[in-house]
Formats: sequence, C-alpha cells, structure tokens
Amino acid sequence: MGEWKTTQQGRAERGVPPALRTAFIVHFAVDMIVGIPLLVFSTGALDWLGWVGSDPLFVRLFAAALLAIGLESFLGRDATVGVYTHMLNLKIAWSLWAWVAILVSLVQSSDYRSIPVWTGLFIFLGFHILWVYWRIALCDRGSGEA
Repeated sequence: MGEWKTTQQGRAERGVPPALRTAFIVHFAVDMIVGIPLLVFSTGALDWLGWVGSDPLFVRLFAAALLAIGLESFLGRDATVGVYTHMLNLKIAWSLWAWVAILVSLVQSSDYRSIPVWTGLFIFLGFHILWVYWRIALCDRGSGEA
C-alpha cells in the first residue's frame, strides 16, 4: 500500500495513498465548480437554484472559503504525509462546522428546506466522513502525528 519513507526526524512512515491524492483533486474540482459561479454570479446562481433573497457579500465570502480550501487541495496534492495530516485537520473542521451550520438552519427555519440546501448538507457531510476516514488512516499508517 505504499512505500515506507524516512522523515527528517528519522521516523519511518508510509507515503500518501494515491486514493487520498485523488480525493484531494476531486475536492478541488467540486470546490471550483461550486465556488466560481457563486463568486462571479453570487445571487444569480442562487436565484437559478430557487434560493431568492441572499446577501451577495455572504455568498461571495462562502465562495471564497470554498475556493481557498479547494485550491489548497490542488496545491498540496503532492505533499508529504505530515502536510496531508494538517490539511485534513482543516478540512475536517471546515466540513464539520459547515454541515452543522446547515443542519441548524434547517431545524430553525423551513425557509431553508430546499433541494440545494439538502444537497449542500449531504455534500459537506460526505466530505466530512471522507476526511475523518483519511485522517484516521494516516495515523494508522505511521505518520507519527495524532
């Protein structure tokens, strides 16, 4: 499942699995596909999805977060296990609080009960589960970091 490498500290660790690198590329693509239209067209993109009355500034801030995290997925795709561990920590935190925020909104107001919102909830939840899985897997692979 990967060749053992020696870190600068002299610890043996396995390389990053190709499936994780692929997941980072897919994450980059998803974030770009969603983030660019939200940044450029903001309310128009949401109006098209049936979500009328959104604040363009907050839509663009959300898009900026998607684009930044997605871009880091692409830029860091060839990094070491240690770097992946830290990138996964950020992705776990972002995806956790994103799906929690969506869930709270769904519970508090029926205004948010639409297909785009439910889709967003399941996308963030899916990525969260994926990132937690890979974070645990990296610890098991001997990254030396908890």
